[in-house]
Amino acid sequence: MRLVSLCPSNTEILFALGLGAQVVGVDDWSDWPEGALALLPRVGGDLTSDLDRVEALRPDLVLASLSVPGMERNVEGLRARSLPHLVLNPHSLDEVLADIMMVGEACGVPERAAAVIADAHRRIDAVRQRAAGRAASRIYWEWWPKPLIAAGRASWVDEMSQAVGAQNVFDDMNTPSGIVRDDDVIARNPDVLMICWCGTLQRLQESSRVSSRPGWDAVSGVRTGRIHCVPEALFGRPSQRLVDGLEMLEALVGRW
Repeated sequence: MRLVSLCPSNTEILFALGLGAQVVGVDDWSDWPEGALALLPRVGGDLTSDLDRVEALRPDLVLASLSVPGMERNVEGLRARSLPHLVLNPHSLDEVLADIMMVGEACGVPERAAAVIADAHRRIDAVRQRAAGRAASRIYWEWWPKPLIAAGRASWVDEMSQAVGAQNVFDDMNTPSGIVRDDDVIARNPDVLMICWCGTLQRLQESSRVSSRPGWDAVSGVRTGRIHCVPEALFGRPSQRLVDGLEMLEALVGRW
């Protein structure tokens, strides 16, 4: 089977399912597993896939995604070319795991998918059990600095927050994410700030860029230095690696 992935999370799922040898092309941002992708053809950014290149690879299945606004263009293009494809669009940990099974079934490895899912459930349950009785902390999750884009209730990081015994301060926003104002964050006074900027901004993440914002010195997490700049790869990509992110979050919670 010839497989092409149009975003990093899809690539990570394929390799976790033991399908790396069948992957014939990946997007420009895919970077895991390290060292396994060096010789694979690249088919453009996840928002700007080169569908001519994709089609030239003669795929039996293309894994597309709607995890980032703008990816709809890729899906429309695949449909127009009648290229066989799956579209993943999860918003919760359960939906991420369900998508892993869907990919496993489509690629003929449902047993491997079931094993990956079982391991994820075991680790998630262990985190939840260890969090029982822990004093709740309030977390602000930031995806983008200008305009400020925060995670809402319909997101996997909201669920991850709950799993470690914490609360997302924007859990009243019933969307995966949304634009918020400085005053909104200051008023909600989070105990900890999780900064996870997307794409090219990852390399610019610094706690000082957050703590120096006007008025933010009144925020509890800023005053106590609990600003954590974390990798998008473990918090912003809907693959099984979110469980690694969950365990990292648990470790950070343990230091609060």
